Amino acid sequence: MSGTQAELRGFRAGGRPAAEASRPAAALEGGKTFRAYEPDQLLLMPPSLADWLPDDHLARFIDEVVETVLDLGAIYAAYEEVRGGPPYDPRLMLKVLLYGYATGVRSSRRLERHCLEDVAFRFLAANQQPDFRSLARFRRRHLGALEELFVQTVRVCATAGLVKLGRIAIDGTKLRANASRHKAMSYGRMVARERQLQAEIAALRRQLAGLLAEAEQVDAAEDARFGVDRRGDELPTELARRESRLARIRAAQAALEAEAVARAAAPHATAEGDGSGRDDPPSPPAAPTSGGRVRRVTPAGQAQRNFTDPDSKIMRTADKAFHQCYNGQAAVDASCQVIVAATLSNQAADAPHLPGLLGQVSANAGRPPRQTLADAGYYSEDNLISICGAGSDPLIATGRLKHTDPVPPAPRGRIPKEATLKQRMARKLRTQRGRAAYARRKAIVEPVFGQLRTVQQGGQLLLRGLDAARAEWRLHCACHNLLKLFRNGGTARLALA
Repeated sequence: MSGTQAELRGFRAGGRPAAEASRPAAALEGGKTFRAYEPDQLLLMPPSLADWLPDDHLARFIDEVVETVLDLGAIYAAYEEVRGGPPYDPRLMLKVLLYGYATGVRSSRRLERHCLEDVAFRFLAANQQPDFRSLARFRRRHLGALEELFVQTVRVCATAGLVKLGRIAIDGTKLRANASRHKAMSYGRMVARERQLQAEIAALRRQLAGLLAEAEQVDAAEDARFGVDRRGDELPTELARRESRLARIRAAQAALEAEAVARAAAPHATAEGDGSGRDDPPSPPAAPTSGGRVRRVTPAGQAQRNFTDPDSKIMRTADKAFHQCYNGQAAVDASCQVIVAATLSNQAADAPHLPGLLGQVSANAGRPPRQTLADAGYYSEDNLISICGAGSDPLIATGRLKHTDPVPPAPRGRIPKEATLKQRMARKLRTQRGRAAYARRKAIVEPVFGQLRTVQQGGQLLLRGLDAARAEWRLHCACHNLLKLFRNGGTARLALA
């Protein structure tokens, strides 16, 4: 205790009463009465954290959802080992994670700190303080189960009447990976850097051999150079660092070469992007031989691979810059902006994701939407056919219009018999009804991405690797749906569900 604190406590104990000592002097002279304020007052009865939160607080809603709505069977099934100390209750950990992701607190260390300092987190954790290692292990261990919680939230929202499936809008957003673009290296630079490192390692080995030969001749010089506790034949730090870097570069080269072989073996498959920042897929570097075997291929010199998160790719973002990213996809219902389907990949193009998203909508909500809206990035004849085959009415832009371009006039007369699918779709979008329906696309899906980025801090992923990043994105979408349910009636909606 500091001297000032001791003097204050002595003054309070030996001078005026504590209530008077805490008042300002001007207030005492004026005779103004203040409410009682006793920082040192002890509680006579144990406090209840539930009394410290309002009835309509989000933490109470999360608590009720986990306790009464969500199926946690997949999480509990993972605990098969009887030995060892008892872990934290999965309900506690899940409540902390869901509330943290819903309020933009995702770091395990920040979650630990909030469980100590924040009343809402302490309420959900029943006044326990799980450490950040336990929180991180729980998230990593149950990543698949946490990802599937998204499907449960879609069905709960549908049961509560928030999903109508009259119209959905599909769009994608580039999510920053937890990796710097400066930690990526192109294949051409890998080859040059490999040769440079090999030369440096050979020079260091020659230098080390000379030192060891000299050390064997003169023991005194050996002790002076290497120390009495070292043998003298250990790898120098500089040599070990170069060898480890060379190993990482060779592993990245092998991965790029394997991707090139896969693309050459399936030239008609959907391109996954080479990480060069181009939205258009690169041409295959080679084709299979007539015998069915793939000859050795060399990746393009600009093909890149990131050493921090190899699954992430360099993509162009909304700020017209290039970053290490993943492509997050979402299908949003027009009624209450509930996300009814979500996925994530490292493909820069949007079009390949549309059939899978439509299949998710039918599986998650029970039936396909009446109408599907998407921008020009999703247009292809195959996508039009797949949407119609699913029983939905497609409205997909066939091209982009500049803001300065005049709006095309509404078509008149019969549709020409020789019109292609693209021409028919363009004609449909120029009609008064088509323009009015397509104009709702941005108002449906873009606010959702804005809420995910600002409220939940979901524009930057924390987990690395494609599978982990996809699970984190779907967990973000699940929390978004829970927030929509909370803001549209909360407990009452749960009671109906």
